[in-house]
Amino acid sequence: MFQTEFPFTLPRGYVDREGNLHREGVMRLANAADEILPLKDSRVQQNPGYLTIIILARVITKLGTLPAVDTRIIEGLFTPDLAYLQDFYQRINLMEIPVYKGVCPHCGKEVEIPVNFTEAGV
Repeated sequence: MFQTEFPFTLPRGYVDREGNLHREGVMRLANAADEILPLKDSRVQQNPGYLTIIILARVITKLGTLPAVDTRIIEGLFTPDLAYLQDFYQRINLMEIPVYKGVCPHCGKEVEIPVNFTEAGV
């Protein structure tokens, strides 16, 4: 089955207004709208660095017992947690390079040949 949601645990955690710590969460795979629609947001147009905040708020579907995750919550994360989530986003959304099976003409062994269409002709 194709996995679209991925659990994570923040290194430090988000502390809400009541002082509750939220570390366990779920992030879903991004879709085209998650990366395109925030570009129209005035906050991103004024500060391109804000793009990360909006995208993470869109793809994090759960964080602890919070009813929802929005940009205010992402803004309130500790720096190590934000860095962790940026890395986690990249890892789960990284496109896998297709692999074809072939036979080595020198030794006759079966080999996997990666095909990277983004680097074609290089």
